[in-house]
Amino acid sequence: MKVVGLCGWSGSGKTTLLEQLISTLRLDGARVSVVKHAHHEFDIDQPGKDSWRHRQAGAFEVVIASNLRLAKMREFEVSVEPTVHQLVAELYDCNWVFVEGFKHADVFKIEVWRAATGKPVQYPDDPFVVAIATDNVAELPVTTALPCLDLNDPEAVVGFLLRTADRYEYRPPFDQPPADAESRAGTDDAAGSGASAAGEPS
Repeated sequence: MKVVGLCGWSGSGKTTLLEQLISTLRLDGARVSVVKHAHHEFDIDQPGKDSWRHRQAGAFEVVIASNLRLAKMREFEVSVEPTVHQLVAELYDCNWVFVEGFKHADVFKIEVWRAATGKPVQYPDDPFVVAIATDNVAELPVTTALPCLDLNDPEAVVGFLLRTADRYEYRPPFDQPPADAESRAGTDDAAGSGASAAGEPS
């Protein structure tokens, strides 16, 4: 499994490029997955539906499936920010994983930068940026020896990824706790304290 991130400011074209990369690799026969960071209030469920009611009643996890797709929703019992590695560990086996929204993650990434945004660049200070996808190389604010890819040519970006594919082979860190480890820890500690107070083994 190969893992590569896309980083860049809002409006830079990350999501559009990612859509195109997924489609191109999928046509080539690859299985592609995505890890996406979201704002804390996001919800994929629909109020009033059975799965939503189960969660409102207090279910820790709800798995819902049909003959076409499966979704799993987990409620963290305390606020926690899962790492990229914890989220990759949740995925089914695939060929490529794209990471969007974790700009400071310790995975190799392509920075997406569009001149019109007027935003600063990340690559001078991030050793994990391995290339830049841009619509105007001449306007990059900092000179670089990194490969510069045409943001409007997704096939060229895919070609770059395939030529350098070995670089993105994923090696998970040792002893990586599950995504909700911190969340469970608080609950488990409380439960353990209660058991000990009652004279039972914790």
